[in-house]
Amino acid sequence: MRTRYFLLFVAGLLIIVSCNVSKHYKRPNVNAANLYRDSSAIDSSSIATLPWRSLFSDTVLQNLIQEGIDHNLNLQTAILKIAEANATLKESKAAYFPTLSAGVSVTKAKASQAAQTFPAGLGIDLNTTTYQGDFNASWTANVWGQLSSLKRQAIAQFLESDASKRAVQTALVASIANDYYTLLSYDQQLAITQQTVKNDIQDVETNKSLLKADVVTGAAVVQSEANRYAAEITIPDLESNIRETENVLCILLGRGPGPIKRLSMAEQKPIETLNAGLSTQLLKNRPDIQQSEFAFMAAFENTNVAHSYFYPTLTITAEGGFSSLQLKDLFNNSIFYNLVGGLTQPIFNQGQNKARYRIAKAQQLGAFNAYQQSILTAGQAVANDLFSYQQALKKADLRKKELSALEKSVDYTKQLLTYSSATNYTDVLTSEQSLLAAQLAGVNDKLQQLQAIVNLYTDLGGGWK
Repeated sequence: MRTRYFLLFVAGLLIIVSCNVSKHYKRPNVNAANLYRDSSAIDSSSIATLPWRSLFSDTVLQNLIQEGIDHNLNLQTAILKIAEANATLKESKAAYFPTLSAGVSVTKAKASQAAQTFPAGLGIDLNTTTYQGDFNASWTANVWGQLSSLKRQAIAQFLESDASKRAVQTALVASIANDYYTLLSYDQQLAITQQTVKNDIQDVETNKSLLKADVVTGAAVVQSEANRYAAEITIPDLESNIRETENVLCILLGRGPGPIKRLSMAEQKPIETLNAGLSTQLLKNRPDIQQSEFAFMAAFENTNVAHSYFYPTLTITAEGGFSSLQLKDLFNNSIFYNLVGGLTQPIFNQGQNKARYRIAKAQQLGAFNAYQQSILTAGQAVANDLFSYQQALKKADLRKKELSALEKSVDYTKQLLTYSSATNYTDVLTSEQSLLAAQLAGVNDKLQQLQAIVNLYTDLGGGWK
């Protein structure tokens, strides 16, 4: 009776103490408010909640993004990581159950006559053959919550791998869209340059005619030819940029290098309403932030596991089966079994348990810092995207006025060149070069606007839904 009470007391004590060994995870208190700098958004609606097909109206781009999601090798690898984490999770769940194994054996042995205590000549057979079939079971009790912590750690790692996959998809959508827009910008720059070359060729012929009429000198003809070649020499570089960007897109799409079907820059219709929402929404929308939190959660549970090594381990093992010296008697009154319950308390373990705990604690703090850093970095990226988009709109408005003025300047200087000696071809050359530079810069302005939308969308956590 006393033994039973003592066992109940020990069991109760173990339960009470075990409650203080493993700590329960709580989301850390981090400051994620007011991360967008100049933005004072109070509307919780965000473009991050839009499916990527709703953001991009270009159906060709939509098809390219879908192809990338289906075939991109980095994304496929991220999906395999999810399967790997799922298997680890199942393994951690299986640890709750006892292990069970079965075996059969035949043991042939010969004892030494000199090592026996009975007199010689009794006719005792020193050669024995033992036949045995048995079952072995072992179970480690989850007294200190070690198995529970390992399971929660595996769950966190599974969720981390899923968030990582979503982060890879978000980055993939952004890369395909940005490279696609870059390709369209090169197309438009090439078209502008080719048209400029055609105009320059016409200018050369015009100047030759004016030379014959003594309106201009030979210098004007030579300058017009040089201006034509200065524009034409940029065409090979633009064609190289187009080819290289096509090849980069092909890699993202999981296919070999080749041409990319596409529309034009003029056909792109940017989304009109850009809602960034509240910065606190980054915690649930951005998969990389979620990934960082799950990594911290896994490190937190790993600290619980390391802490549990300081406490005793309760293990129960059982073995039973049939054993006989004669195979025919194996199932005849040959049953044997044993049951062992053990409590192992680490006393001196060469400092391994302390070192393990200190390492786990340091890793937990490092994971928490990485989590905080991911939030700050996300806020910075969104703030930059918002400002970049606003600046692109300002530049686009000013660029229209600049282009209008430069077009008039080219027309006026050409007319003055014909009818007035106060103007020489240098004035025409300067106005034409300024117009070409402004036209090319206007393409970059449109590219900046489109890419700012893409970057804002992905930095807010869109692209994976």
